Amino acid sequence: MVWGGAYFAVQAVAGAGWWLAVFLVPAVRRATLGGLDPLLVAAFDVPLFVAGSVLAACGISAAAIIATLWSAIVAVLLVGYATMTGTAGWGAVLMIAAAVASALALGLVLWGRVPTHWLLNGPFRFRAADRGAPVYRHMAATGLQILVFWGLALGVVPAIIRWFEVRWRVDVPVPAVVVIAGAVVFVAASALGIWSAVVMSTLGRGTPLPAAMASDLVVRGPYRFVRNPMALAGIVQGAAVGLMLSSWLVVVYAVCGSLVWNYAIRPLEERDLEERFGDDFRRYRSAVRCWCPRWRPVAATVAAGIT
Repeated sequence: MVWGGAYFAVQAVAGAGWWLAVFLVPAVRRATLGGLDPLLVAAFDVPLFVAGSVLAACGISAAAIIATLWSAIVAVLLVGYATMTGTAGWGAVLMIAAAVASALALGLVLWGRVPTHWLLNGPFRFRAADRGAPVYRHMAATGLQILVFWGLALGVVPAIIRWFEVRWRVDVPVPAVVVIAGAVVFVAASALGIWSAVVMSTLGRGTPLPAAMASDLVVRGPYRFVRNPMALAGIVQGAAVGLMLSSWLVVVYAVCGSLVWNYAIRPLEERDLEERFGDDFRRYRSAVRCWCPRWRPVAATVAAGIT
């Protein structure tokens, strides 16, 4: 709850500073509000967003709820306005960020934590794959998942983000060498992702999805160098797509994905692995880092008895 209140305090100061800049700096007003009347917007935003954040910082839960809902409403309205007019793009970006951050802070205020367990309910609940199924079924399911994930997360979503980025006029020109570098990195990350998927399907007898997780603990192939090579590959792929599209917003999208995975998905996944594999997984976790690959693969003596 303390961190949630601290965020709302920062948001209140930032909101007040932004409104001061709106009235004093015409460039800020044009970039964030376009042709909207600042006095009319301030009449609603100052009491609901700025003052609401102040009260939320003081521990008033109702104020935190109001400030969060208002942030979401303003974000939606500014997105619509910026998309129709091609102006106020920076305002839309800032309010989207404020709405997301407010929602996370609201979770801290109301429950003392962000309810990340909601992400893995229903069809996404952790379940081990059928260990007795033929390997080709696991490989086929994994291949289908890769096609869907890459098509949506690395194709459709980045293309939509880039379209909004250009429409809102918040795009930043980059040198051609950045695009080339992005393509090289994407190929390398994709190779890592495919290698990881094949090893998980054949040796782990499962798929990347929580609904059909590997039934055997895998510490071979790329898993000897880093604990989560598939997640690492996906995040690097996302950033590489951003470079190829010359889109800083897509890079931010990839970074946000890494934060969601690291702080929301990974703890739940590792708790499940520890419950299923016990000391084997704890020994593996202590030997292999999560994000930073080892220079040398984990020793065979460490892997002995795990796979």
